[in-house]
Amino acid sequence: MPELPEVETVRLGLMPRLAGRRIVRLTQRRKDLRLPLPDRFAARVEGRAVTTIDRRAKYMLWRLEDGHTLVVHLGMSGRLLLLNGEANHKPFDNHDHVVFDMEDSWQIRFNDARRFGLMLLLRDDDVETHKLFKPLGPEPLDDAFDGPALAARLKGKRTPIKSALLDQRVLVGVGNIYACEALHLAGISPRRSAHSVSGERADRLAASIKDVLQRSIADGGSSLRDHKQPDGELGYFQTRFVVYDREGQPCPGCTCGKGVRRIVQAGRSTFFCPVRQR
Repeated sequence: MPELPEVETVRLGLMPRLAGRRIVRLTQRRKDLRLPLPDRFAARVEGRAVTTIDRRAKYMLWRLEDGHTLVVHLGMSGRLLLLNGEANHKPFDNHDHVVFDMEDSWQIRFNDARRFGLMLLLRDDDVETHKLFKPLGPEPLDDAFDGPALAARLKGKRTPIKSALLDQRVLVGVGNIYACEALHLAGISPRRSAHSVSGERADRLAASIKDVLQRSIADGGSSLRDHKQPDGELGYFQTRFVVYDREGQPCPGCTCGKGVRRIVQAGRSTFFCPVRQR
C-alpha cells in the first residue's frame, strides 16, 4: 500500500497541473471503487477549479472552488497518472476507472487494479469530522510533532512500539517500511513496549521518523510494486533501505555479524538489527 511519502509524492506531482485549473470533463467508467463513487459525480465537479491539493494521512484532498473537497485514497494499488498531448487519446486501460480532463489539455487517470481506492465528495466543513478523519492521530511532518508529542501519544500503551507506529490513531502515515527504517535509525527495538518510549528515546524516534519520511519524499517514494509518480517515473527510496526486506544481510555500521533479522508482528514483517536496536 502507498504510504505517506508515496502519497505526498503524488500530491506534489499533481499540484502544478491541477492547482488553479478547472475540471473540464470527468469520465466515470464504473460505479464504485472500495465505496460507491459520489452521486452525480461529473455534474458536481465539471467546471469547478481545483484551488489546491492538501494531504491528511494517506488521503489527498482536492479543494474545489465551490466549497467542496474531493477526497482521494489510492488504496493498495491506485495510481494517478498525468497525460498530455497525443497520450490523452490512447485507449483506456481496463483499470482506468475515473478520468479528469483539465482546461489546459492535461488529463489525470485514476488507475486501480484492485479497486481498494476511494473517492468521496464532501463539504469542506465536514472533512475533519467525517468518520474517516475524526479518529486520526497527528501528522509526523508537522512542526508540532516532536519527542514530547510522540511520548504523549504512546503513554500507557503496552503494545510493541512497531505496532503502535502503524496505528493511525497514534500517528498517521507511518507504514510498515518507514516504521522499520525509523526504528533502526533511532536504535530502538521494534519489540520494546510503546509506553517505555519517552524522554530522549522519544526525541530520537520522532526525529528519525521525520528524517526517513523526508528522505523518501525527496526520492519520489518507494516503488516496490504499484507506486509510480504522476509522470510515470518510479520512486527509488527502495534502493536506500537499511533494514526493510534485507533479512540476513549485514546491518550497515554494525559489527555484530548477526545481520538483519525478520520477525512477524501483528501479521506484518518487521526487519531490525537485534544488537543495534535495544
